[in-house]
Amino acid sequence: MEGLDLKQMTAMVDIIAEEKGLPRETVLEIIEQAIAAAWRKDNGDREMNVRASLNTTTGTADAYLSRTVIEDGLAYNPSTEIPLEEAKKINPEAKLDEVVEEKFPVKAFGRVAAGTAKQVVLQRLREAENSAILSAFEDKVGTIMTGTITRVEPKIVRIDLGRGTGIMPRSEQIDGEHYNVGDRIKVIIKKIDRGDRGSDLILSRGSAEFIEALFRQEVPELDNKTVEIKGIAREAGRRTKIAVTSTIPGIDPVGTFVGTRGIRVTAIMNEIGDREKIDIINWSDNASEYIREALGPAEIAKIDIDSKSKQKHAKVYVTEDQQSIAIGKQGQNVRLASKLTGYEIDIELLEAPKKKKKQNVEDSLLSALEETEETSEE
Repeated sequence: MEGLDLKQMTAMVDIIAEEKGLPRETVLEIIEQAIAAAWRKDNGDREMNVRASLNTTTGTADAYLSRTVIEDGLAYNPSTEIPLEEAKKINPEAKLDEVVEEKFPVKAFGRVAAGTAKQVVLQRLREAENSAILSAFEDKVGTIMTGTITRVEPKIVRIDLGRGTGIMPRSEQIDGEHYNVGDRIKVIIKKIDRGDRGSDLILSRGSAEFIEALFRQEVPELDNKTVEIKGIAREAGRRTKIAVTSTIPGIDPVGTFVGTRGIRVTAIMNEIGDREKIDIINWSDNASEYIREALGPAEIAKIDIDSKSKQKHAKVYVTEDQQSIAIGKQGQNVRLASKLTGYEIDIELLEAPKKKKKQNVEDSLLSALEETEETSEE
């Protein structure tokens, strides 16, 4: 067989399976797909529905062409259709609209067809290997791993995790953080993105999940449920707000997360960079209290919750000196508070009470004299 030795390919099935860490059946199926593609290249066109079967004992193969049975005498496409009379020569029990398979022994391929087969094998093996690697990471989604940066591109950073390589898109990076080839960094495995063009292992440092995973490494009380994380709102590289609570009375959840002398939160800051500030607040099931905590460090004068609207909405009143603190730089504080609590928050300026006009001494004396003169005239 010119350029394609079936017996050699048969012998390679077990070797490829072991080398790539793939099931033998998967490798055999890939080779059969390649044989079908090569046969179609030499004997027909892309419209043909062809499958192939490889006998690993004898090293021989057969191609099977499937076509739909149509009425005799009609114009038809020989690649996908076959007249009933002709179909009965293949299968005497053939009926209209059924599909019949015609068997063709695979004997030899031309140079172009052999090249096609080799391309199919290489491509399918890469896809199968990638799929197998990604499947091994499925139970690691949501966990932190350390990898080595292998390539930095304008929109993504490629990171080698040992058994496989993942990508960190721009949206999952920490704003202002610089990445260099060869650097070892921590990332969270966010998800496996399976698409038409293949699958990718999506990694993240800029997500709220990354912050939560870092705290889980530093706060053992999370594992025994003594404290809980109720919500995280993050703008990576700038600021994070995290709401926490305790399940045991007397336990200070904020203090637990901060750690003695701030050791725990400092460890998180060392990983994400000191440009990003972390606000750890007490969670509350009372909406007003929760919003008040979320807007810290601003001092809130009054909160009105709109209970009639289906959408969660709150008006927060502050004094003039607290307005800019509540809103934050470029609206960051109120934006994160809104994201954390789930309420649309409007910051309103509290109107100062009107003060009575004070009369000076001269005005008071003048008024008294005027009243005395009016009395005398009477």
